[in-house]
Amino acid sequence: MKKPSSRYMLLLCLLALLCACDLQKDVEVDLPTYTPQLVVECYLEPGKPYRLTLLESSSYFATPQPDLVTDAEVYIAHNGTKTKLTYKPQYDENTGRFYTYSATETMQGKPGDIYRLEVSDEKGRKVTGFTTILPRVPIDTIEWKFNDKEEAYLLTTFQDDPNAADFYRYMVHQDSLHTDPEQLQISTDKLTNGKRTSYGSTYEYDKGDLLIVSLFHIEKQYYDFLSSTADAKNANGNPFAQPAQIKSSVQGGIGIFTNLAYDRKVVVLQ
Repeated sequence: MKKPSSRYMLLLCLLALLCACDLQKDVEVDLPTYTPQLVVECYLEPGKPYRLTLLESSSYFATPQPDLVTDAEVYIAHNGTKTKLTYKPQYDENTGRFYTYSATETMQGKPGDIYRLEVSDEKGRKVTGFTTILPRVPIDTIEWKFNDKEEAYLLTTFQDDPNAADFYRYMVHQDSLHTDPEQLQISTDKLTNGKRTSYGSTYEYDKGDLLIVSLFHIEKQYYDFLSSTADAKNANGNPFAQPAQIKSSVQGGIGIFTNLAYDRKVVVLQ
């Protein structure tokens, strides 16, 4: 029988030594002190009152809870007129949204009008933002077709403006706007500028389904905000994903200030 070489015996000894060692080591990481920021969410909609949600951000490792800001001065300015929003938490059953500041005045702006947001609190924090009112892009046609299993696909078509760089948010709800959308996507007209554009689905609907189809014409800043929040959600808890930073449309804080211009149709698949 051939004796093991001295090099082989040395490797066995080193392996045994390593196995006997405690390789676990606790490491303490000193995290930098987190400074809370104002978080703003405000959507202007024609004919609807000014409403805004204002919160305070918290550390990633803090207990998840909404930190309301009750002492802020909130204004929306348009054409030289500033409207003050007062702290009055409310829940809108039609939209399913919660608001903390509101005013009785309604948004009456026309496409091209610019609105300015001004927020400040007793801690000296200030948030500002701008939004330019967009025109509504009408839905041209909504079509569907059944296969031999009585399953239907949906096709929504509209005409893109060739003279502008446009961004869209497309949503399909079933039965109610309070449910999660069956379809949800955002897109640009980078490849479809000036063309008739369609959003389609797979064969996922049944005969008799009631569908609420919404086409939002959105600002680039809102498109960037939606894209970044989606990336952040996908990266959360995923050790292999790159951290994503929220692309806010406001300065001095976090959040979105924009307007909603949309066309909406309700269809029943028959």
